[in-house]
Amino acid sequence: MKEFYSQVNRKIYYIVMLLNIILMISGLILATSELNAIDFGYIVHFLCVMFLSVCLWIYPKYETHTFRKIIILFGFAYFYTLFFLYPQTWSTYILICLIPALSILFFDLKLFYFSFIINGILMVITFSYVIFIDEGELYTYLHHDIVGNIINIIAVQALLFFIFHLSFKRMKKQQLYYEQLQQSERLKMVGQLTAAVAHEIRNPITVVRGFLQLFKEDTSFDNTKKSKFNLMIDELNTVEQIISQFLTLSKPNGDQRLEKVDVKDVLQSVAGLLHSYAMLSDNQIDIKVEEDCFISINKIEFKQLLINIIKNALEASEVGKSVSVTANRNNNFIEIMITDEGSGMSEAEVKSLGTPFYSLKSNGTGLGLMICFNIVEKYDGEIYYNSSKGKGTTVTIRFLSESGGIYND
Repeated sequence: MKEFYSQVNRKIYYIVMLLNIILMISGLILATSELNAIDFGYIVHFLCVMFLSVCLWIYPKYETHTFRKIIILFGFAYFYTLFFLYPQTWSTYILICLIPALSILFFDLKLFYFSFIINGILMVITFSYVIFIDEGELYTYLHHDIVGNIINIIAVQALLFFIFHLSFKRMKKQQLYYEQLQQSERLKMVGQLTAAVAHEIRNPITVVRGFLQLFKEDTSFDNTKKSKFNLMIDELNTVEQIISQFLTLSKPNGDQRLEKVDVKDVLQSVAGLLHSYAMLSDNQIDIKVEEDCFISINKIEFKQLLINIIKNALEASEVGKSVSVTANRNNNFIEIMITDEGSGMSEAEVKSLGTPFYSLKSNGTGLGLMICFNIVEKYDGEIYYNSSKGKGTTVTIRFLSESGGIYND
């Protein structure tokens, strides 16, 4: 249970937790008939019930990994208190066997391993106590067949491990399918939007730009007004570039010819194009490329891909820092790595890269990076982002080497 998506789910959770709390309090009340007096063990039992009840009730407001771990620890305290406080109640033995199942409620892999290991350690300590200290005096039902009980608890832990991982993998597949479905819907939306408005926007822009260029050449306007015309023309050019990005997303490019491309030549060409842009922020582009790195791809699209990625790296870098670009062979693949020394990104930000209209730049549209992802996917490549806050970002692009591909001369 990672989050509550609706009020219905929230109500179901509170109903189930209320029943559990009632059962725990009922057990606490019934325990007074088994104990001669309110002793230290009963106080511990009472505190465990109170703290665990409060934690379970307020959990929907504090859905954090730390708070989940606190609930698990109180669960351990509660069930092991029952086991040692009421040794003749054999059902408490079943409960401590099933404690890791509590972490299944949260579907948190790290939390499951945490509870699994903690329970394993506590079970070793518990059986050591039963064998060497109790010696069957209180825990007769365990001591009577100690080997069989150990085998049973190992089997239960293995079953829980299997159930959790099977469920966890299915949930991950569903989550991946849901994300792919969302991405597909976004692409469909962008394509429909492009087909509907791109042509209609370009026509008036062309007319307006034409008149502005005409006014710019008119000698009746002074230089101040002409500079404003230049500014308006530049802004119209920006709009034109955005529309071109939209059209790139919607145009079928299946007829593009594949070429035998030398990665080194293209990287040096891109570095030359972006050199002046890098110098504006006193940045540098350092390139290290192995010889004979060839891939089968459309050269124009490959160049567009590299320009977008390296330009993003330059914009993310701090003033005076360098962007490192390396390319080398890795088995049957060519790996290109672009590393910047910027502020980095969080895990959530990395996951959102490539989605339409998502950009970390104040004036960005997110379409440039989306085009990059589409180009890589089109040529059966792979692109990975490795980033963390304060440590910069490394983009790794992998394509099958030319020896494993097909191209047209």
